[in-house]
Amino acid sequence: MAYYRTGNQVVELHLENLEERLLFSGPDQWILGNLNCSADGKYVITSQREDLSHRFLIDLGNGYIGHQELMEARPKSAILRIPVAGGEAEAVFEDDCFITHINASPTIPNLITFCHEGPWHLVDQRIWGLNLDSGETWKIRPRKEPQEKVGHEYWYPDGETIGYHGFRENGAGFFGKIKYDNTELEETEFSFVNWHAYSHGFEKIVVDGRAPIDVLVVWEQVGDAFSAPKVLCEHRCSFHSQKVHAHPRFSPDGSKLLFTSDKNGYGNLYLVDVPASFALLPDFEVKGRE
Repeated sequence: MAYYRTGNQVVELHLENLEERLLFSGPDQWILGNLNCSADGKYVITSQREDLSHRFLIDLGNGYIGHQELMEARPKSAILRIPVAGGEAEAVFEDDCFITHINASPTIPNLITFCHEGPWHLVDQRIWGLNLDSGETWKIRPRKEPQEKVGHEYWYPDGETIGYHGFRENGAGFFGKIKYDNTELEETEFSFVNWHAYSHGFEKIVVDGRAPIDVLVVWEQVGDAFSAPKVLCEHRCSFHSQKVHAHPRFSPDGSKLLFTSDKNGYGNLYLVDVPASFALLPDFEVKGRE
């Protein structure tokens, strides 16, 4: 089964016979967020927020228009747990805050992360944990400096470790990982000016840079340092909207990389093999491309 959002509805799609089933329909004055499935497959987890487009211009998918205004307006938001077997959706957590970026642990059914959305250097706290059973929330990797930016969080395959990247107050980039209970923090400096980034542990790192860079750039850990940046492949994303950002992701075993591209004029998913060693890949020419 697969699940997708259309308007204010969540629909189940049977991947073998392509039959569809309406799973949830929300009120018109609320905007649904991204979808995740709980680790046991029993629930679809999503967020919804109050639609404030009647108060100011909002177009988050095309240039983050209204991004800061939404954060400052503190719209009513909720995190929903929708039973796949049917039945009423449950509002597990509610707050007057711009909530998005639902990420369910791939191994722990009652554990997710979510974020307080807004400009990274202005939002009070980006990464939050939520126990879906108890409703308990907690900060994950609190900010260490007033203007520090931390985000683009994602789960490691173990379902307990969260990866992220960010920028110090002085602009220096870094990668980090931390357990959901704020133990085992590890961070490493990273000088490349990236946009979306993802890692397979600290062993392999991929970024899609900032437009107009049209390649996926990768590094691998060599001892206590990183290799020189290498080019894995072209992505040729336009970055014209959120839906056609490359958003590269390693497979759980690190052998493949999935990314989005609209190189043919329409957003599609592409899968590329990742070599065991990056040594034979061409060097990324930093001069004039960062």
